[in-house]
Amino acid sequence: MDHVNTAPMVRSGYVTKNRIAVSLLFLVNGFIVGCWAPKIPEFAERLQLSKFQLGLMILVLGVGSLTLMPIAGAQIARYGSKLVAQIAAVCLLPALLALTLAPNVATGAISIFLFGGFMGAMDVAMNANAVAVEQSMRRSIMSSCHAFWSLGGLIGAGLGGLLIAKVGVLWHAQIATALAAIVLGVAWRMILADPPHPDEKKEKLRLPLVPLPWLIGLMALFSMVPEGAVLDWGALYLREELGASVALSGFGFAAFSLTMSVMRFGGDLVRDRLGGVLTLRICTLFAISGMLLAAFAPNAEIAILGFALCGIGISNMVPIAFSAAGNIPGLRAGIGLSVVTTMGYSGMLVAPSAIGFVAEHIGFSVVFMALPVLLVVVLLFSNLARYADGISGGGH
Repeated sequence: MDHVNTAPMVRSGYVTKNRIAVSLLFLVNGFIVGCWAPKIPEFAERLQLSKFQLGLMILVLGVGSLTLMPIAGAQIARYGSKLVAQIAAVCLLPALLALTLAPNVATGAISIFLFGGFMGAMDVAMNANAVAVEQSMRRSIMSSCHAFWSLGGLIGAGLGGLLIAKVGVLWHAQIATALAAIVLGVAWRMILADPPHPDEKKEKLRLPLVPLPWLIGLMALFSMVPEGAVLDWGALYLREELGASVALSGFGFAAFSLTMSVMRFGGDLVRDRLGGVLTLRICTLFAISGMLLAAFAPNAEIAILGFALCGIGISNMVPIAFSAAGNIPGLRAGIGLSVVTTMGYSGMLVAPSAIGFVAEHIGFSVVFMALPVLLVVVLLFSNLARYADGISGGGH
């Protein structure tokens, strides 16, 4: 996520291929994550999980990610991002099949741990590769890379709900795995080979004592909790509390991903015009409005519209927080980014498990009513986004 390539400029033709390749890596990762969203209700039903138990499973997914992400970071420092991205992507490919075929809670837990782990490891590696491509091109591509992640999530969630309804979960997993493998195959030879960075590991061990990166990390954390909530619980909320069909329930995260990807493709332009602070404030207001609309929705269609509005908001909140982290005065970019990315990802990966525990007792609509409180905190700290107007960062 915060790895810098010191390699010399490469010829423009190869730069184009490198950019296509890293964009396809983001697309594959987002697609597999998106495919998971409409599978969640069936996964819970097959293993006879209560909301509390499903919350524990989602916690295991988060723990898997947070376990393998720093390991991936260390391996990138030793071997470069290309090799780590390739290995993590190959290991991630069979994850949907493993989750579909898991016959009991124990195998389900192992599968979901590995799914989260390889998803997170690939995420770190592809972010590092995107930074390396940025360095070789001497221009920012991070927002568009994350737009491809959101686009993958949109295709995965939208197609997933329809395929599950039409051909069942096993065929869905097989088709999704084959599609992901084909796209990965196209990208494989074009991925930029960046040199290792052996000094970075030592650098990251020194945690900053100044409060600024931790406050920006809190903004990233509170921005990513709602994203995790929509990903992990949106389909279940639409099905259980609003009576949506299997196919329709997949469109909650799909609508969220659609608006998010569209806004991320234009994110750099908007931020250049309005500046980080105003962009963050507008985005946060959209996110609050969307989440409240989803919470108070009388039917699934209105809730999906709410998730779409929320996607408009969340789209550029997280990239702004990461950009600010990489541009804190007097602090090396890698140190600020390592704090903020870890805090932010823990919000998306671990916090949704707590939502499952709470929803067991009070229902999802009340949870979605409460999430805007976190976004209000982001609004209160929005002036810190002024640091984002210096560089580009990365993150979902």
